[in-house]
Amino acid sequence: MDQEQFKQVVVPLRKRLMLYSRSFLDNSEDAEDIVQEVLMKLWYMRSELDKYDCVPALAVQMTKHLCLNRIKVIQRKTEDLEQLLLVSDMPSPFTQLEQKDEVTHLMKIIDRLPELQQTILRMKHIDGFEIDEIAGITGSTQEAVRMNLSRARKKVKDLFIKIHNE
Repeated sequence: MDQEQFKQVVVPLRKRLMLYSRSFLDNSEDAEDIVQEVLMKLWYMRSELDKYDCVPALAVQMTKHLCLNRIKVIQRKTEDLEQLLLVSDMPSPFTQLEQKDEVTHLMKIIDRLPELQQTILRMKHIDGFEIDEIAGITGSTQEAVRMNLSRARKKVKDLFIKIHNE
């Protein structure tokens, strides 16, 4: 098939192929890309097109296969993205920054506490000691440790809320 025959047989198929590819794909840009790819493939194989009984049927078949391949790629990308979102518990950079700021505020608040309350709070929540262990280390009773821990938590909570409401 020479260039003139190609213009007469294949080029007029463009609109039909576009409608056909749009029936498969939601995105008109993807459909346009498919039609362009089909026309380009037909152009490259124009010397062999005389061997085919029905060039329009060949073009439609090529369009269908390329559309189905594109759909598979889109589905794979969507599934990969969904997997990534499900697997990734990593907070967004904004959330990470907020958390870092909150930790910084908490550490400043803890630094304002009386020395014994600071020590008990850090031993319990940072070092992971139990009440009886803290009592043994600080030389206090378990009841005194609980009371200091409760007061420290309340003070931290009140100051944290106060800072965030300002």
